[in-house]
Amino acid sequence: MELIEQKKNIYSISVQDITDRATVNRATFYAHFEDKYAFLECWMRQKFQKKLERELPNHSISNMSSLRSLIQIVFDFLSLTRQYMIRTPENSPYEPLFESAIHKELYQLLFTWLSEEAKAPEAKKAVESTALLISWGILGTAIQWSRDPEHRPAEEMVQEMLVVVAAGLAPVLEQS
Repeated sequence: MELIEQKKNIYSISVQDITDRATVNRATFYAHFEDKYAFLECWMRQKFQKKLERELPNHSISNMSSLRSLIQIVFDFLSLTRQYMIRTPENSPYEPLFESAIHKELYQLLFTWLSEEAKAPEAKKAVESTALLISWGILGTAIQWSRDPEHRPAEEMVQEMLVVVAAGLAPVLEQS
């Protein structure tokens, strides 16, 4: 974050800048990351994980209330990400990278929850596709919402999303 604030865009941050700030050498960096883009994706995923840990009880989904919290977290996180990191045209090429990182974490969380909830064989078959569909639905809606400067209140969007997501989850959860 300090480098982004200092450089004003992600594009101009180099691997050397990152290693200097982290006080590690380039060889150490490349032992862990293929390139700057892999580092940025990992960094964004960790930022999202930390937000989930802080704001989602037990870092899990157990009912509609925690599902609502998850949706709200995604909306809040994208709003902050756009405000602080994707506010310049130079940073727009990194938007898909950050969205991919968020999606991976969101999908994994939903997949784990649904895998634990699904007991019936028919329900277990639908877990992967349901987690994929719901994670993209939540993220896609939040992305579109965050791109519109005149957007509706997040709380209103989250409530509408909760109704749609609950309906999408019903076939898997009811078979359990």
